[in-house]
Amino acid sequence: MTTTTAASAAVRGAVGVAHTRVEGRAKVTGAARYAGEIPFAGLAHGWLVLSTITRGRIRDVETAPVLDMPGVLTVLHHGNAPRLKTDYVGLLGVPPDPTAAVFQDDGVPHAGWPVALVVAETPEEAREAAEALVVTYEEEPHDTALVADHPDAYAASGHMPAETDKGDLETQLAASAVVVEAEYTTPEEQHSMMEPHAATALWDGGTLEVVDSNQGVSWVRSELATMFSLDPASVRVRSEHIGGGFGSKGLRAHQVSAVMAATALRRPVRVVLTRRQLFSLAGYRSPTTQRIRLGADPDGRLRALEHRSLNQTSTVYEFVEPGAAVARVLYDADAHRTANHVVRLDVPTPTWMRAPGEAPGSFAIETALDELAERCGVDPVELRLRNEPEVGPVSGLPFSSRNLTACFREGARRFGWADRDPRPGTRRDGRWLLGTGTAAGSYGAGAAPSTALLTAEADGSFTVRIAAADIGTGARTALTLVAADALETAPERVRVRIGDSDFGHAMIAGGSMGTRSWAWAVTAAAAELRTRLAPGTSIPPEGITVQSDTTEAIGALAQKERHSYGAQFAEVAVDVSTGEVRVRRMLGIFAAGRIVNPLTARNQLVGGMTWGISMALHEEAVRDRNTGGHYAPDLAGYHVATHADVPDIEADWVDDHDPDDPVGIKGIGEVGIVGAAAAVANAVWHATGVRHRHLPIRPDRVLEASMRTPADGGAADA
Repeated sequence: MTTTTAASAAVRGAVGVAHTRVEGRAKVTGAARYAGEIPFAGLAHGWLVLSTITRGRIRDVETAPVLDMPGVLTVLHHGNAPRLKTDYVGLLGVPPDPTAAVFQDDGVPHAGWPVALVVAETPEEAREAAEALVVTYEEEPHDTALVADHPDAYAASGHMPAETDKGDLETQLAASAVVVEAEYTTPEEQHSMMEPHAATALWDGGTLEVVDSNQGVSWVRSELATMFSLDPASVRVRSEHIGGGFGSKGLRAHQVSAVMAATALRRPVRVVLTRRQLFSLAGYRSPTTQRIRLGADPDGRLRALEHRSLNQTSTVYEFVEPGAAVARVLYDADAHRTANHVVRLDVPTPTWMRAPGEAPGSFAIETALDELAERCGVDPVELRLRNEPEVGPVSGLPFSSRNLTACFREGARRFGWADRDPRPGTRRDGRWLLGTGTAAGSYGAGAAPSTALLTAEADGSFTVRIAAADIGTGARTALTLVAADALETAPERVRVRIGDSDFGHAMIAGGSMGTRSWAWAVTAAAAELRTRLAPGTSIPPEGITVQSDTTEAIGALAQKERHSYGAQFAEVAVDVSTGEVRVRRMLGIFAAGRIVNPLTARNQLVGGMTWGISMALHEEAVRDRNTGGHYAPDLAGYHVATHADVPDIEADWVDDHDPDDPVGIKGIGEVGIVGAAAAVANAVWHATGVRHRHLPIRPDRVLEASMRTPADGGAADA
C-alpha cells in the first residue's frame, strides 16, 4: 500500500471521529435518486386496487370497461395472474407473508387486501382506471378488535420462546411486602417513513431486475426468485437510496405485482404505494395489551416478575410483537415468568417496527417499575440499580458487557436527578405542573453472516462492495470509516457501494445488526487484502479484489447476552385544564459498544428518543370495528411528533468495551426508542399524581384523569 507514515498515523483513527455523510451532498442537491424517480425507457405504471370489504370473497372483477380506458395496458387479478410458490421458508428463516403473494385466489382476509393491479402508460391513467374498476364481493362476518381476554388468543410460535418460567411465581408474590399488578396498552402504530414504497421491475437480457426501496436486497432477491421459480443468479435487486424504513421495507405486494406486470408486458413497470395504501400494505406495529405483576421486598428488591403481552396478527400469517422479551433481559427475580401471546383477527399483518417488542414492552415494564418505586418509597433510579442481574435472568448466560448502571449514574448526574422532589404534583410553572421521569432501555446486539468485496484499485484508492442498505442511518459513512481504519488509509480514498444483490449476501438493515454485521465483513476483507498487498506489490489495471464471508467467525462466537443499554430521563409540563402535555427536555445516556461515527450515532439516538415522545403523546392508528379500515389513514389524521413537539433533547454514551468481541459495534438504530415513552409517562405521573397506563397520553385522557384524581392528591389510574 502506498500511504505515507504521516498520513497513516493521521487517518488510523477515522472510527470514532465525527464525519459528515459521504452521500450528503448528493441528497441535498437532488442528485441521489430514489426508487420511484429513476427513469426507464418505455416505463409503464401500475396502480393497486384494494378491497373495500373487511372479509369475504371476490365474486367478479369487471375488467372490460377498464381495458377500454385511455392508456390502460392490462389488469392483473386472481383470474389471470401467474401462480406463485409460497410453501417455503425464506432467507430470514420464516415463511413469507402471503400478503406479498398477490392475486392467488379469490379470498379477502382484511380491508385493504390487494385485489387487482391496473397498468397504464402514465400513473394518472393507471390511477383513474384503478378507481373505476368495479369489484363485487361476497362478504363474511369479521372480527377486528383486540381485547385482553380474547378467547382465541394462543401462545406465539415465533422465533423465540413464547413463554419462560423460573421459580414459583405465586409463592413469591404471596411472600412479597409490595405488589404491583396492572394492565398496560399500546395502540397500533404506523412506520410513517418519508419515502413511500416503490419498485420498478424489468427484464434485461434474461435477467429480472428490480429497482426498489428496501432494507435488504439479498433478502428480496431470494424471495422473488423463489416465488417466481427463477434461478437466483437471474435476479438482480438494487436499492441504492432509501428514504426511511423502520422495519417496513421488506417484500411487499408492490414488488411482486410489478414483476408480474413486467413479465406479462415485457416492458418496465413501476408500482408506487400511496400514503393511504401504506396503512394496509406496509405492515404496522400491532397494538398490545400487557399485564404486569411485580412482587418485592420493602426495599424494592424483586421477588417476583411476570410480564404477559398480547398482540394481534392476521388470519393469513402469524407475526409476533414480543413485548415481554425485554423483561427477560432487564431485571432478575426469584420467580420470573414471561409470555407472548397472539390472536388472529381480520386485519392486515403487522410487521417489524423500530425496536419490535422492546418499544411497547419497555413502556409496560418500566412504568410498572416506577409504580413499584413509588410504593416502596425508593428513588426510581436506585430501585433499578438494586435489581441489576449478574447473568441473563432467563438464559443464565453471562453478559458480554452490561453498563446500564453507568448510564443511570451519568444520566442522573447530568439531568440533575438528585434535586428531584419525589412527591408528585409539587412543582409548578404558572399554569403548568412539572414532573420528571426515568426509564431503562435494552436492545439486542446480534450479528448475521455477510460477505463483502474489497478492491485495491490501480490509482491507490479502494472500493468496497457490499449488499448493505442505508435507510437513513448513515451506514455508507460508517462503513467508509471502518474500511479506512482497517486499511490504514484516509476515508477520502475509500468508495463504498451498497444496495446491489450482485455484491453477494449480506444482512438486512434490521434488528440493529446491519452496521455490526457489515463492518465485520468489511474488516475481514481488509485484513485479507492487506496480506495480498505486500510492499512492492504492483496493482494491475483491474485492481486486486478479495471477498470475505463471516459465517464461520460469527458461528464461533461464545454464547452470551449481548445488548445495548440506555437510561432515559424526561421532564414534562402538564396543563390539567386543557390536557396539554409538553416535553421540555430529554436526556438519554447509552452503552452501545464502539461508536463508529458520533455525528450520525447521535442523530440515530435522538431520532429514537423523538419517536418515544411521539409514541407517548401522539401516535395512534384507530380502526373502525365495523369496516376494519382506518380513520384518517394519512399524515393529517395520524399524528407524529413535529418540530414544535421536540424539546431540548440530548443523547450521549458511556464507554462500553467488550474485550471478547472482534468488532465492538453493538448497533444504535433501535435502543434510542426503548424506554423513552415510559420516561415521559413516568414524568407525567410525577407532574400530576396520575398514572397513565394506556398510550398515547392524549389531552382527553389527561382531562378525564384529572377529574378522577382523589381530593387528597393521591394517585389515580388513567
